Amino acid sequence: MTNYGYTLMTEQSGPRELVGHAAAAEEAGFDFEVMSDHYFPWLDEMGHSSYAWSVLGAVSQATHRVELMTYVTCPTMRYHPAVVAQKAATVDLLSEGRFTLGLGAGENLNEHVIGQGWPPVNIRHEMLLEALEIITSLFAGDYVDYKGEHYRIDSAKVWDLPINPVPIGVAVSGEQSVRAFAPIADHLIAVEPDPQLVTWWDAATDKPGSRKIGQLPVCWGPDRDACVARAHELFRWFGGGWKVNAELPGTAGFAGASQFVTQDDVAGSIPCGPDLDGIVRAARKFEDAGFTDVAVVQVGDESQLDFLAIAEKELLPALRG
Repeated sequence: MTNYGYTLMTEQSGPRELVGHAAAAEEAGFDFEVMSDHYFPWLDEMGHSSYAWSVLGAVSQATHRVELMTYVTCPTMRYHPAVVAQKAATVDLLSEGRFTLGLGAGENLNEHVIGQGWPPVNIRHEMLLEALEIITSLFAGDYVDYKGEHYRIDSAKVWDLPINPVPIGVAVSGEQSVRAFAPIADHLIAVEPDPQLVTWWDAATDKPGSRKIGQLPVCWGPDRDACVARAHELFRWFGGGWKVNAELPGTAGFAGASQFVTQDDVAGSIPCGPDLDGIVRAARKFEDAGFTDVAVVQVGDESQLDFLAIAEKELLPALRG
């Protein structure tokens, strides 16, 4: 049976609001919650970007049942992998084993802030692979020394660890990234319902119970035209695809890259308005592709509680039916 999650978007809501949304989403009946981890929003109109790990600590205490996950953290530049291992272990302890560490190769948008440039994609994948090796070693509980092409670790140890290592998911976009990360990670993360990714992943891993976790943006509301306008204002960047989005250096770049995206374009890719059947059909594409988990993103800060109310009464029963 497919698990349905709720996305805590740090780019469109403030930290206190996110904690409230997390508690309401658990009450509404979602199975898990994922949180974005950015330094910048994609567009100025989104207006927020709080520190995900502080919010996760609060969310771990405001919720009691739902699984929690980063979707996704980049452990290569803005964060050192040894520090990521430490804070992931801490959140898992705070949440009593409900946390999954979702990782990705990052975006220029967030990593440029440390002033070290933005490496090409092959180097970013090398860095992520080394980071995974470091984090996995630290989760084992021993002292870790490491000398790689991109990182050195000198006698590091995470002192507060959960009994079971924190599960790790990795965002992938093609066969090359699947073959690199499937053997060492636990779960697949992707934003498109591509069945080939699932096939490649299953062929490259021998870990039982490997999950495939997707994400579906929606803009629910009683007025379809208003929803389309809101989705266009806040989410028109989404259509660029991650190969393009990963390279753009700031919100001005995303605004320029999406300046010719129309409201019709957005409405063609994001279910908008009161039609819950459209959301269900979009979710089924992930299920048909072999995904085990789908996290829904509701576009717009002010609409979250109304969306959660309709999700509890109508959307989640329809998805599970």
